[in-house]
Amino acid sequence: MNELEELYKEIQPKIYAFFYVKTFDRASAEDLTHDVFYEAVKGFSSFSGKSTLQTWIFSIAKNLLKKHYRSKKYGENLKDQLAADEAIPPLSPEDLYMLKEGNEKLLQQISRLDDLSREIVTLRIYGELSFQEIGELVDKTENYVRVNFHRSKLRLQKEMRVNDE
Repeated sequence: MNELEELYKEIQPKIYAFFYVKTFDRASAEDLTHDVFYEAVKGFSSFSGKSTLQTWIFSIAKNLLKKHYRSKKYGENLKDQLAADEAIPPLSPEDLYMLKEGNEKLLQQISRLDDLSREIVTLRIYGELSFQEIGELVDKTENYVRVNFHRSKLRLQKEMRVNDE
């Protein structure tokens, strides 16, 4: 269990970033991040060691995200978010900084990738997983993931340059 506690300190920001990129909602990302570690502690005795602990935790995260999308709460939150978007609140200084630095553009470009490429890029950039770990999570070879990430990265760079011009 101590191993899980140590990993928590390292991986918690990555899990949060993964959820934030997927949901674009800080509250949901925080709740889902909490749920991942709750499930990990609860099910730690079932961890078989066939993958790294980090990969196992990200697989929990992926499963919780699927449940989140299917839940009725997600639909209600989506309606609330759409209603809130109609009355756009003023941006916080942190949000303005993120927009200024181009993070929003990058997230938009990532969201335009196909599902598998988006998953690979998100796990690599925000989850900071190795290509081998990502391959285990998406049921592809390490080489396939590496090539897909490289091609996606080139596509994103090209799109970012085109949009800047």
